[in-house]
Amino acid sequence: LLWVIHHLVVDGVSWRILLPDLASAWHAVAAQRPVQLEPVPTSFRRWAHGLVDEAHRPAREAEVAQWREILEPADPPLSPVPLDRTRDVAATTRHLTRTLGPELTGPLLTEVPATFHGGVNDVLLTALALAVADWRHQRGGAHEAGHAVLLNLEGHGREQHVVDGADLSRTVGWFTTTFPVRLDPRDIDLREALSGGSSAGQAVKAIKEQLRALPDKGIGFGLLRYLNERTRHELAALRWPQIGFNYLGRFATASPQQAPPDELSALSQALSGSVDDEMPAAYVLEINVVTRDRETGPELSVTWSWPSALLSDHDVAALADGWFAALDALVAHASAPTAGGHTPSDLLVPLAQDDIDEFEASFADDDAE
Repeated sequence: LLWVIHHLVVDGVSWRILLPDLASAWHAVAAQRPVQLEPVPTSFRRWAHGLVDEAHRPAREAEVAQWREILEPADPPLSPVPLDRTRDVAATTRHLTRTLGPELTGPLLTEVPATFHGGVNDVLLTALALAVADWRHQRGGAHEAGHAVLLNLEGHGREQHVVDGADLSRTVGWFTTTFPVRLDPRDIDLREALSGGSSAGQAVKAIKEQLRALPDKGIGFGLLRYLNERTRHELAALRWPQIGFNYLGRFATASPQQAPPDELSALSQALSGSVDDEMPAAYVLEINVVTRDRETGPELSVTWSWPSALLSDHDVAALADGWFAALDALVAHASAPTAGGHTPSDLLVPLAQDDIDEFEASFADDDAE
């Protein structure tokens, strides 16, 4: 069986619909039963029309100022050589894959996010911001952007609440969103943060709030950049981030009901994508992350990709090492009794982070007594 689908019409989430459907159909045919698949509540066509309408809502158009605020400030170059999309193509792209073992991946997926009432992306991106800031400082000292790092985040894009009545649970297509974020750990002691000190917690809280401040998980950027004729040119004129980051999620072992029969057992391993050698590189550095469940526990697999003319293997290896070291520091910090706490987005009343920290410290002192 050869199953080839262009990325224009399928994404990672779609495969989680297609493969169980294929397994279900295969079992039905083998048992001489009719193939009966669940219906698709919302078609891709209806979703696309709904996004065009959403892109022209006044409330959505008002987001332009927020995206401009993210993209306009300085973003020091990662490479002395600018990205050239005629030279820097798939054929000249290098790749480095690193794996983080279960002893650190487990806490990164559970204990650390829970300590800060956040998600996995909050932790991964905080560590990345710390690692990039440290990597830059080692190569040129401080810069006007401080510790801030500009990057493009990729999301699954199935923010179905933005289109009234949409249910995308069984819709196949390419829904992916890409949107810029400026991750700023703020005025922290970078050395202390990378050692697992209290500055690490401050960085997590700051970046968690910056991510929560993005409306609807960033879907509005693409709507305004590509589907709204009044805003597209303004956003197109702004800088394009040098780094792309995509956390693909956690891939667990399939249940017996969803597992393919023996004849298809290699299908999930065989599935892969490919690009034309002349396809231009989108970023100076692209990072793709996935969690895979193994018998020994979950592992974090990270693939770094970069045009060979822009960065050396040594440069990227140093940054990869720095990111894993920063993740290790966050795990160490989260194990401290005083680590963690809430942030403004967790509460129903408006409170500044300093006020929240003060209240939580006061209650902790009362409990100690």
